[in-house]
Parts: sequence; structure tokens; C-alpha cells
Amino acid sequence: MPAHYDLVIRGGTCVLPWGMEQTSVGVRDGRIAALGVGEDATAEETIDAAGLHVLPGLIDPHVHLRDPGDAAVESIPTGTRAAVLGGLTAVFDMPNTSPSITDAERLAWKQGYAEQVAWCDMGLYVGGTKTNIAALAGLEAGRGVCGIKVFAGSSTGDLMVEDDENLERVMRAGRRRIAYHSEDEYRLQARKPLFKSGDPYACHAEWRDVECAFLGTRRLMALARRTGRPAHILHVSTAEELEYLKDFRDVSTVEVLVNHLTQMAPEVYETLQGFGVMNPPIRDRRHYEAAWAAVRDGTVDTVGSDHAPHPRAAKLKPWPDCPAGLTGVQTLVPVMLDHVNAGRLSLMRLVDLLSAGPARVYGVVGKGRLAAGYDADFTLVDMKHRRRIEESWIASPCGWTPFAGMQVTGWPVATIVRGAAVMREDTVLGTPRGRLVRFG
Repeated sequence: MPAHYDLVIRGGTCVLPWGMEQTSVGVRDGRIAALGVGEDATAEETIDAAGLHVLPGLIDPHVHLRDPGDAAVESIPTGTRAAVLGGLTAVFDMPNTSPSITDAERLAWKQGYAEQVAWCDMGLYVGGTKTNIAALAGLEAGRGVCGIKVFAGSSTGDLMVEDDENLERVMRAGRRRIAYHSEDEYRLQARKPLFKSGDPYACHAEWRDVECAFLGTRRLMALARRTGRPAHILHVSTAEELEYLKDFRDVSTVEVLVNHLTQMAPEVYETLQGFGVMNPPIRDRRHYEAAWAAVRDGTVDTVGSDHAPHPRAAKLKPWPDCPAGLTGVQTLVPVMLDHVNAGRLSLMRLVDLLSAGPARVYGVVGKGRLAAGYDADFTLVDMKHRRRIEESWIASPCGWTPFAGMQVTGWPVATIVRGAAVMREDTVLGTPRGRLVRFG
């Protein structure tokens, strides 16, 4: 009797852990049931993937969906809708909301809310502060929690742990990998008087200079070695850090952002002005080339968008009055596919950075590869499709993207979350069905 499945994806080129094969995938009960499904198999639904590449569901491990906060800028419903339109099956959301996610009560609210309104699966960060250190070991074990996030520089309110004493206390509270925003707050504050309102936007990279980032990372690595607590250094932006971190693979993993792989100073500030301002800054060609070298030699473990929307009017303000942060969750996959077509990385390396890598770094259960028993998360892409990124396509309420007008080759044409198609050909389907990601 022929096998029967809930869903069969037929004839696509599947990016498997051991290579690329043209094969068919069978899905039952939201999980991958079989690879190499026969022609005689039947299914409730069949997707013809001929001419397409079938990737394991892609993950953006670094987004700010601003919820709770200002829904006129972004929210979990709108941000995850943008994610599935951009080919993502899961996102990991940062804790610096209003109020911040730093205690059990706020975490419980967000856990329940996300599973009601999210279009894709979600992981949740909990913010580490000087006042919740005693609770961190318990919070990091919470349902759907991808890890603790620590701002060692560049934050507001109580989400700042800038001194070595408290950073070490955080590291000794729990055992899972901690994600860090690594800039040295003391250097930032010391250099701040050197600049004034109305200075050129390019001054952003002068104020938050290489030493600001490199000093922060050196301090964190010293503490990680002392405590044995593993660290994930987010949005590494300098050649110096990338070279230095190669000697700390026992205690560190590395993220770079799509912006640092795509845009360069000073041109980005001349063309985009406030819409090119983010933390850490977009830097010059030397650092851009170092980021790509680190992708090629395996130093980089994950790539994220650091999607951090602000109102358009706020980004139009002069520097430094314009807030730092750029949109990116919806454009991450198209821009990275264009890099594949440009020969900067292979499609298998992209899958490692956007699926297997996040799963490995954060300890995701059941995601990150096309293999029997894993969640039936798929990103179907047309590697030959040429398209211009337009702001009219952006689902986030802020309505802008720093990649507006960019011509790309390679586009996500379907997003499938646990066996259900949630996006096909720019159309979001059904109702929100996101769940919290499971972590080991």
C-alpha cells in the first residue's frame, strides 16, 4: 500500500546536511517523516518544487519586535508576518521592549501572547540586569527562552551591565550560552563630548569606533575564560574582533549582521543618512572584507538582521538625535540569496549560517536541518528570480528598509512552518500558528 502523508514537497533540490539532492520530502503531524518519497505516495497536499531549492526553515536569531511597546512601529503580529514573507520560519526576539522582559511575570505574558499572534515560531531572550542576577538561572530554563541577553554597552534603563564585577556575577548565574552586545560603555561615554548634534552621520562610526567594540569583546572573553561560561558575541563588526575571537572558540561563538556583509562606510551614510545608523556601526571596506573572510573560514556561526525598526520621522532627525537601528527581518533572506548568486558564499553555507548555525549555538531542538523526525520547517527559494526590493513590500508598520531599490537575484517563494504553508508567492496564508521554539 502506498505511503500517505499530510504534505509532500516534490522534485525540489533539497539542501540536506550531507549535500544537495533532488528528492521529495514527506511530512506527517508537523514533522519530516521521510526523504526520498516514492512517486506512488499520496498526500493531503502536494507542492511542486521543480526548479526550486528546498532549504531547512531559515531562522533570524536576532530581532527586536518591540512588543510590548509601540505597535505603530512594530509588534509580534506584524514582525512575524514580515518574517514569513521574507522566508523565515522562526525568529528570536530581544528583551529590550517597554517594559523589558526581565522577570517571570513579563516572560509569562510574552510566552502566552506570542503563541496567540505569531505567524512563525519564536524564541525569546530574557534581559540580564544588575538586579535580576539571582533569577537568571531559572529564567533561562523557561519555555521558549533562547538565552540571556546582556547589553555591556549601548542600552537604556536597567538593561545595562557594563562593569566587570556584575558581568562576572551574571556569568556565574546559570549555564547556557549568553548573548552579548559588546561595546565598552565607559569608552562610549568618554568620547561622547567629542561630537555634537548636526555632525555628519558618518561620525557615528567614529564615536563607536573599533576600539569601543574590540575593548568590550576583550573584556568579555577574559571573563568567559575565567568563569567557563560560553558567550555568543552578537553583531561583530571589526576585523580586530574577528581575528581575536578565533583564539576563543572554547568559550565563544560569533554572529555578524547582513548589513556588515552588504553595506560600507562612508557611502552608506552619504546615501542613507539616518537610515544607515545602527549599533555597532556599519564600517569601511577593511571590516567588510574581514567579515566575508570570517564567513569563508568558519569563524562566523550565525548571521542575523538585528531588525530594530523606528518611525521614519525619527530616522530623519540629524545625527546623533536619530535613533540607531534598522529594519531587516523581511529582507535578510533575499539579500543573503543575492550574495550566494554573487559567489560570496555557497547555498549550503547560507543554510549553515541561517538554520543549522542558530540551532547549534542556541541548542534548538528539532530544527536546523532536513532530516527525518525534525520539524517540517521549509524555506522554498527560486535562485534565478530577479527582483527589486521595494518599500511597498515591507510589512512592518514603519514602512522603510535600508535596502530599498536593491536589485537581488534569489527570492523566497514559500514558507512552511511545521508542515503548514504560511506564505506562498508573497501571500500570507491562514491564521497565525507560531509556537515557541524548543531548546535543550
